[in-house]
Amino acid sequence: MKKKKLIVIGGGAAGFFCAINAAEGNPELDVILIEKSNKLLSKVRVSGGGRCNVTHACFSISEMIKKYPRGEKFLKQAFHYFFTTDTIAWFEKRKVKLKTESDGRMFPGSNSSETVIYCLLKEANKHQVEILMNREIIKIDTKSLEQNEKLFYIFSKDGSILEADFVCVACGGFHKPEQFNWLTKLGHSFESPVPSLFTFNVPKNSIAELMGISVENAQVKINGTKFFQNGPLLITHWGFSGPAVLKLSAFAATELSRINYDFSISINWAADYHENSVLEKLKTIRNEFASKKIINKNPFNLPQRLWEYHLQKGGINPEIRWADLPAKQQNILSKQLCAQSFHVKGKTTFKEEFVTAGGIKLNEVDANTMQSKIVPHLFFAGEILDVDGITGGFNFQHAWTSGWIAAKEIAHLSKRKF
Repeated sequence: MKKKKLIVIGGGAAGFFCAINAAEGNPELDVILIEKSNKLLSKVRVSGGGRCNVTHACFSISEMIKKYPRGEKFLKQAFHYFFTTDTIAWFEKRKVKLKTESDGRMFPGSNSSETVIYCLLKEANKHQVEILMNREIIKIDTKSLEQNEKLFYIFSKDGSILEADFVCVACGGFHKPEQFNWLTKLGHSFESPVPSLFTFNVPKNSIAELMGISVENAQVKINGTKFFQNGPLLITHWGFSGPAVLKLSAFAATELSRINYDFSISINWAADYHENSVLEKLKTIRNEFASKKIINKNPFNLPQRLWEYHLQKGGINPEIRWADLPAKQQNILSKQLCAQSFHVKGKTTFKEEFVTAGGIKLNEVDANTMQSKIVPHLFFAGEILDVDGITGGFNFQHAWTSGWIAAKEIAHLSKRKF
């Protein structure tokens, strides 16, 4: 009987995971992985500053799905098949032990992404996955056979044509739906792509003089919307970054794209307090440290330069004693600490963690198998789907999960006798 063939399009984390696990699941299956560029696993290589943030030490599905601005319900189903514990076990079985950092991110014990890349390449070689580089797909045709089985003809830009019984599309990071016309021609549709995980530009603002300063727990709110996030905030020479801003950019990605990245934010520099409790705290400090200079007693443990900045912005003489702080200036300081407003105009890509929100509409894909509901034997995995997570290993976990589920179903179907 003729051997069945799987073609995986995309040489990233999801593509490799699908190819390897499908080949392992059915050794009789021919597996070919096609990559558009001359580089394999490029995001794996640069992730986490070259260390590869493999996953996140979160072992509750209900908690984990909160880290995905888009795809929450889809992943709630998918994670039941392959979750964080399965990722850890998969790599550990192949001698890649993961370690957990204080913030929950998980890295290979070697602290090098090359360990993960070597593992994936070794597995691909072990299971005889053929890899073709510099092949850009421009068209897929299908031919219906008996019992709803389809045969695929995959056309490359270089003129080559490949046949396959199964196709898994795992090429992510798209910027224009037009680049995937070959998928829309098969009947699939896209949620429009917008950037996610970016920093906020605040042009010509004196806050930039404090570049490099970070606050452990701030709240950043997009004015006029429901979007806000708490967490570490970093002042940069162009504006604001850090986990609070990156998370906020992810959850508000669609809205911020709609308003062309021109909006205002409010920052609460002491997120454990609100305006009334800040006022109470300032009154207490005035009583307890009446004779101390304001500059020498920073009641909210802010970095000293940031505290001096707030005094200056509030028109407060840093040399006066707490007892001499006028009530009016005390109120100004309170408002400024709790709801300082900034006008944001534009965004900046956050290092290598850039992620695209958008992709194949999830109602067109079965979360239990990653198979298209429109074209039998067509599968999807990774960033091509309208799923994206915040920074911290969540996007890789989606890649491993979707790649593994697709592989399992393909291995199962390819063993069936038609």
